Amino acid sequence: MDNIKVRENLGGKTMNLFERQFQLKEHGTNIRTEAIAGMTTFFTMAYIIFVNPTILGQTGMPMGGVYVATILAAVIGTLIMGLFANVPYAQAPGMGLNAFFTFTVVFGLGYSWQQALAMVFICGVINIAITVTQVRKMIIKAIPESLQLAISGGIGLFIAYIGFKSAGFLKFTSEGKAWSPLTIIGLSPDTTTKISDTVQSSTAATVVADGANVVPAFVNFTSQVAQVALIGLVITAVLMILKVKGAILIGIVSSTLIGIPMHVTSLSTATPYKVSDITQTAFQLDFTGLFSNPKTIPIVLVTILAFSLSDTFDTIGTFIGTGRKSGIFDDKDEAELFAGKGFRSKMDKALFADATATSIGALLGTSNTTTYVESASGIGVGGRTGLTSVFTAIFFAICLIFAPVAGIIPAAATAPALIIVGVLMMSSFAKIKWEDFDEALAAFFTAVVMPFAYSISSGISVGFIFYVIVKICKGKAKEVHPIMYIVTGLFILNYIVSAFLL
Repeated sequence: MDNIKVRENLGGKTMNLFERQFQLKEHGTNIRTEAIAGMTTFFTMAYIIFVNPTILGQTGMPMGGVYVATILAAVIGTLIMGLFANVPYAQAPGMGLNAFFTFTVVFGLGYSWQQALAMVFICGVINIAITVTQVRKMIIKAIPESLQLAISGGIGLFIAYIGFKSAGFLKFTSEGKAWSPLTIIGLSPDTTTKISDTVQSSTAATVVADGANVVPAFVNFTSQVAQVALIGLVITAVLMILKVKGAILIGIVSSTLIGIPMHVTSLSTATPYKVSDITQTAFQLDFTGLFSNPKTIPIVLVTILAFSLSDTFDTIGTFIGTGRKSGIFDDKDEAELFAGKGFRSKMDKALFADATATSIGALLGTSNTTTYVESASGIGVGGRTGLTSVFTAIFFAICLIFAPVAGIIPAAATAPALIIVGVLMMSSFAKIKWEDFDEALAAFFTAVVMPFAYSISSGISVGFIFYVIVKICKGKAKEVHPIMYIVTGLFILNYIVSAFLL
């Protein structure tokens, strides 16, 4: 009896601790739901642990150091998000930004990876500055409601497209020919892998071709990867229809198990990396070399601007697209965001957590650490507080020792989750006045450019540009917030300068 009382007292104290820190009851959630949400988010983004070293490793960075830096950046960034901001978002080195780091900054412009890390660190400092000085919240306030709704739906399309690619449902051909004249840069680690295989694995490849000649199409589903993903999609959809709790997580686990006899789920994913490898990349930033040549400083500044714009608007888009629809950032929080100074609202704190993560990641030795849109998968299964992020961070930390645990989950198992989350996020399109061409034009481009360009920030930038054009043409230029003009000008400047310098 005494042992039972002790356990009850410990359990009660634990519940009180979680309640004080995360206000679970107030947010209509509990520890079990938050744990499932954290695990779901982790599984849908765990691929970054293995893909990021493959991409950054091509710059000459020690892959062991990048592997550990990727995990530590995810753990630290996600914990800050959970404990400081109390929101269910996870952070890790961002896809797209790591490719820009490797193929544009290092390969294209010829900077060393140490100098590129210095750029990322400066980008983080800039993001911290615009967050502390309220610039970020001013940007959010300036975005019209129609674009906010389009951002939410566009992210849904973007997430679903990621799911389709990860599932191996798509193949890409050039003018109907078998992958020619496509050029592959940095195909690793298996140089004999076909392009058609890269959409079904975590093999890193950058495909360069005339965009007008690259045509996507459905595969014929002879691939076992696509078959497992299709089975998982059906299972998850049926569970969602029947309103089964934890449907998305059950779908991931079921697909993983089904993938074992079909040789899609690999049980031999050991990695030779160890925690001490972090010394190979940590604090290796080269500021002196970066600014040693006065003639190249303009290129450095433009590159940092490109990093910062992409990072900032990816994050703002993710928060607007997922947070408001789910109620994580409600009307009360929005009022606090714009009414007060400091970090009164959850959005304030979340933006600050995101900004600090970039610089921390650079110090550890990885490209921009950012808020992951895959966090929507955890939100989709009920994650509502920072406890979700804490659980996600714990799973990442476990990978420092038990990396094969994360490696076991194939992309085919997590892809259905992303597709289903995409479905859930599409409802915001219903609130857009599509019959009004003036409103529909900017909203359309915001939504469709995200998946087409594979970039949240690209969708936002094109939407901003068309919104400003519409207002000027209609003689309503004064209705556009000054911040919109400034940000749109920066987007246009970035496109022009990038065309000539980057």
